[in-house]
Amino acid sequence: MRGEELIGVIGGLLERNGRRILLVVADGIGGLPMEPGGPTELEAARTPNLDALARVSSLGLLEPVGPGITPGSGPAHLALFGYDPVKFNIGRGVLEGLGIDFRLTPRDVAARFNFATADRAGNLTDRRAGRISTEENRRVVGKLRAGLEAPAGTELFIETVKEHRGLLVLRGDGLRGEIHDTDPQALGVPPLPARAVDPAAERTADAFNRVIGQAGRILAGEERANTILLRGFARYEPLPTMEDRYGLRAFAVAQYPMYRGLARLVGMTVAPQTASAEEDLAALASNAGGFDFFYLHFKKTDSRGEDGDFAGKVAAIEELDAMVPRLLALEPDVLAVTADHSTPCALAMHSWHPVPLLLRSPYCRGGRGRFTEAACAGGALGLRPSVHLMPILLAHARKLAKFGA
Repeated sequence: MRGEELIGVIGGLLERNGRRILLVVADGIGGLPMEPGGPTELEAARTPNLDALARVSSLGLLEPVGPGITPGSGPAHLALFGYDPVKFNIGRGVLEGLGIDFRLTPRDVAARFNFATADRAGNLTDRRAGRISTEENRRVVGKLRAGLEAPAGTELFIETVKEHRGLLVLRGDGLRGEIHDTDPQALGVPPLPARAVDPAAERTADAFNRVIGQAGRILAGEERANTILLRGFARYEPLPTMEDRYGLRAFAVAQYPMYRGLARLVGMTVAPQTASAEEDLAALASNAGGFDFFYLHFKKTDSRGEDGDFAGKVAAIEELDAMVPRLLALEPDVLAVTADHSTPCALAMHSWHPVPLLLRSPYCRGGRGRFTEAACAGGALGLRPSVHLMPILLAHARKLAKFGA
């Protein structure tokens, strides 16, 4: 049983109590050896605190969407929150918009964009423009605002998100979001055109292509951010909240706008923008008494994985490990540490590999010596779809009554 069928069953079993759940999502933490026989990033990291937890916790693996499917961050997170990622497939543009408090309307199609670098032939040399600073992003966005003209029958909005990321929104009647990404996910080739998945979206795709063409001309003199790559085209449609589905008052802490947007999409209260692990922990501590579900997003493991930076990802894992004592000091009744997806440095991208899961509560069994992919593969929780995590967390928090007589 998975997805909405499972949620339908637990909906009639929910019981409110004061027990608190903390879900820590170490984005992309799952990895691979860089060479045969070598360690994964988790195996190479020094993680005394996570390993101590592993010995008194239940371990397992989660499959974000399905066997062999490489997930984006949006569907992978929604699965962790118990939303069927196939039914609720929300484009990244909407998530970025919500994450920066942009007021989306049903007449909007939003796309997340990367500033990128192309050579004189138009072929990509860096899909993230060297991860330019947020301040540099604001400068270049200002240049685009001054020069872009909205296609006929639309309004155009362009916003800075963070670092190389931005938000592009077209507003108008009859716009559709069924459009393929323009990011080819490769270097040495030109960006793809915006292409309609559904014939009804062809007019919208043409409008975005006109904007992309203008942007290329405006940015031609830029050294790094001289083109844009669009992904995650989508229209905004609200989802049922976590309180509706699980009776949970949920609180989120995330540094990156997209993950703040994901939290808002499912009805979480989102902490003011943070910029460091210290601020993340302080936000959790100051709100520990007002909620019964807490979501903490940790991004660095994914960023270093996408860069192919093995040593950097190991250091990020060790930084997360150092946070564990402060997380335990919050005294959650249930603590889960997992990932939305794997981002092995060996691939420098998201992958289809299941993600490790550690779950600590008074009702665990089968602890193991380390928090690694191999230990989790042999753990008591086994291999499960990510959408199973929320019911398991609710059960360990004693928030589910018995099913049947």
